[in-house]
Amino acid sequence: MSNVIKEIQEALAVLSIPEKAEFFPKFFKTGKGEYGEGDIFLGVKVPDQRIVAKEYYSRISLKELSVLLASGFHEYRLTALFMLISKFEKTKVAEEKKEIVDFYLKNLPYINNWDLVDSSCYKILGRYAFENQQEHLLRDLSYSDEMWHKRIAVVGTMHYIKKGFFHLTKEFVTTNLSHTHDLMHKANGWLLREMGNKNEGELIAYLNKYYKEMPRTCLRYAIEKLDEELRQDYLKGRI
Repeated sequence: MSNVIKEIQEALAVLSIPEKAEFFPKFFKTGKGEYGEGDIFLGVKVPDQRIVAKEYYSRISLKELSVLLASGFHEYRLTALFMLISKFEKTKVAEEKKEIVDFYLKNLPYINNWDLVDSSCYKILGRYAFENQQEHLLRDLSYSDEMWHKRIAVVGTMHYIKKGFFHLTKEFVTTNLSHTHDLMHKANGWLLREMGNKNEGELIAYLNKYYKEMPRTCLRYAIEKLDEELRQDYLKGRI
């Protein structure tokens, strides 16, 4: 094991002592429910993980990051992704950005819970796809049989939303309206809500076409920021 990995592990261990730990809800720590996936949790605060990532991202290699991602410790994985984001954001070299994206895609088996997906994918994969006209990277994931791949595809469109482009978000949400898992419905609704924050007219036009097909979870998230009367119209099906 490299010295930098040992230093990171020691830093996270110090941050997880009881007086510093901010423990997650029980279902989260034990791997039961929507976040789990069986990781071991140290109870390190996310702000502290970001501090560690800022200190070490320039010193750690992709090979060493792969060790942390494969570790089985949630905090190691999340810290590794924070460092990967920093590497991606700091480099100006196109070949290095592509190498980071390829690394991200290669390590998808370890990016397999809500926290890890939402912390990383739109900042790396979504941004790269947008800036390099590589929409197929997200589209291919959206047609995967793996639920987390679909979620990565959907959340990756956040970068498009921030730039005022909504076509991929609408395409992926429509594709996954009949998905069986509530996590997808939450992701779909969250992205539609953010689309509405940018352009309410786009959201309302989409809702008017599809709201009757939406699972209730998706609809509730999507209409969260609309005015009360309009929300009630959608919930009661009177539009």
